[in-house]
Amino acid sequence: MKYAYTILYVDDVEKTISFYENAFGFQKKFITPEHDYGELISGETTIAFASNVLGQSNFEKGFQTLDATKKPNGVEMAFTTETIEVDFKKAIDAGAIEYEPIVEKSWVQKVGYLRDLNGFLIEICTPIKS
Repeated sequence: MKYAYTILYVDDVEKTISFYENAFGFQKKFITPEHDYGELISGETTIAFASNVLGQSNFEKGFQTLDATKKPNGVEMAFTTETIEVDFKKAIDAGAIEYEPIVEKSWVQKVGYLRDLNGFLIEICTPIKS
């Protein structure tokens, strides 16, 4: 078995793809003609977005949509970078909201937290040195 996708359900797939291109430098892989599903080129594991409408049609039992005005869900995506301060600011300039400022952890890793335009929690961190 291989971990292949993380799919986040959002109101606007195109707007979200554009945000991740501008904020984090990912490139769009594709968006469906219906604009209800899209993927980023993000390394071995694909980051994908599906519309809340598509999600509701997939799940008979429904699901809880994210509310950016409330506390984030207990899930995060983490992106590593050697230039954390520059990349953190770039994301904020593109519309991300700082959730927790960059701090250095006791294991000598810098970590900061943002929320994307949908309210998803994103960790920006330096790689852990062994």
